[in-house]
Amino acid sequence: MSDVSHRPIRSFVLRQGRLSNAQARALEQLMPRWGLAFTVSTQGISLDQVFGRTAPTILEIGFGMGETTFVIAQQMPEKNFLAIDVHTPGIGNLLKIIDESAVTNIRVMNHDAVEVLREMIANESLDGAHIFFADPWPKARHHKRRLIQPDFVRLLASRLKSGARIHLATDWKDYAQHMLQVLSTEPQLCNTAADYAARPDYRPLTKFERRGLKLGHGVWDLVFEKR
Repeated sequence: MSDVSHRPIRSFVLRQGRLSNAQARALEQLMPRWGLAFTVSTQGISLDQVFGRTAPTILEIGFGMGETTFVIAQQMPEKNFLAIDVHTPGIGNLLKIIDESAVTNIRVMNHDAVEVLREMIANESLDGAHIFFADPWPKARHHKRRLIQPDFVRLLASRLKSGARIHLATDWKDYAQHMLQVLSTEPQLCNTAADYAARPDYRPLTKFERRGLKLGHGVWDLVFEKR
């Protein structure tokens, strides 16, 4: 399934962070139940088998500590959520949240999302994608590290079904402008708004977002649809 060239510049830096005892236990004990290991599949994995049912599947890239992922999945039990991140404390925290709840429609991956899309996800198999508050890499010399780049958006769009939506959010105006330009020039996608979209009701405000809004900081949502 390697239909795009290897992307050596990664959009993240691995920061181990401090694992709490509960997060460490969750990684050890719960990843076998709620986690999904990276594998190379020439035809793409069966999402129906991964979740044990046939349902629309949303990909979430970079879920932080997992609270937003959990809230959205709880609101939408009719959908599956494949959540990918490389931050081990956040992965442990989301696993812990899942285990303490009745939510069963989340699967968690600890891997580079670009490689997952390229090697595991079949064309036109996803019903949506969420990328909320990805690292903006604000310094000009680091802009090449930004996740939202033409090659990545082309790859992601190829994995979406017709009518599926990509929902992005950022609190960096410069990154919002960059994302708008990149998505607007991808021929597989069309904007659902004139430029930026109103925040959909299903995306909860994070505590950092609330604090930023009180300080007058902006937040920009973009919602694009696969043609």
